[in-house]
Amino acid sequence: MKAVLCKDFGPVSNLKIEDVPDPQPGPDEILVEIEAAGVNFPDGLTVRGEYQVKPALPFIPGSEAAGTVRAVGEEVRGIVVGDRVIALCVLGGFAEKVVVRASQALPIPGSMSAAAASGFTLAYGTALHALQDKAALRPGETLLVLGAAGGVGMAAIEVGKAMGATVIAAASSDDKLALAKAHGADILINYAADDLKTALRNVAPKGVDVVIDPVGGSMTEAAVRNLSWGGRLLVVGFTQGEIPKLPVNLLLLKEASAVGVFWGQFTIKEPEQHQENLKKLFDWFEAGKLNPHIGATYSLEQASAAIEHVMDRRALGKVVLTTSTENGK
Repeated sequence: MKAVLCKDFGPVSNLKIEDVPDPQPGPDEILVEIEAAGVNFPDGLTVRGEYQVKPALPFIPGSEAAGTVRAVGEEVRGIVVGDRVIALCVLGGFAEKVVVRASQALPIPGSMSAAAASGFTLAYGTALHALQDKAALRPGETLLVLGAAGGVGMAAIEVGKAMGATVIAAASSDDKLALAKAHGADILINYAADDLKTALRNVAPKGVDVVIDPVGGSMTEAAVRNLSWGGRLLVVGFTQGEIPKLPVNLLLLKEASAVGVFWGQFTIKEPEQHQENLKKLFDWFEAGKLNPHIGATYSLEQASAAIEHVMDRRALGKVVLTTSTENGK
């Protein structure tokens, strides 16, 4: 099979596509023929050796994929050859085939495309875990989404609306904000053109109840200064590249809280809640409340360009790799 290989930590431009042996499933595993794989910010960090965990070299990047089951281990129950599944694989997704534990595979809803499925679980799973489990977002509250046009940001807009919140979308360009509005945002702020702190005071004079922040950098403090009494900051990531140094007295003065959100570890440590969350998300999708946006599609051979697209913060919604070169961007 063809696979994208990282042989040394460094620039994503060093990635190579090569022929490698097909993986073979163990007793509790399945083999999935991949149709599409979601591209995420941590994929680039992993390739550059900057992620929290460094895998052994060489490795195949890619943490989530979607496709068809082609073989099952002897201990597998409930999954058969021919099933369409989402594979949560941590590594190995940027290839034509991947092996995952059967417990890490989810059936794809009948109306969901492989491209949408391949980028669904991480973005929407993170958003729901953050807003429901960590922030306890309530109907009528105000939610600020930073990086609103990225994968997690757009998912947070839709999940926030499904939970009954008023959503303020903040992003760095008008085209990103137009997309955020199309996916349900109520109020728009271009923080490249306007000072975020001032803009928030104008549109939410009583403060915002919840901030979901996958961006970091200078945006974080500006958002925290506009939290309401008892407000919650959700720390998701740092796509801006800078980990903010937050004056914690800002939290004290408003009895606010800052909460870390690490969806990958949550799925391992709280698998039952994770499964409940996924069921809710799939139900919302089937009900038309969630509408995954695929902003760009690349072929496997274009994996480096796809990752750079995400790392440069040019993504509008999800970026996806497909195993068909005719679908390359």
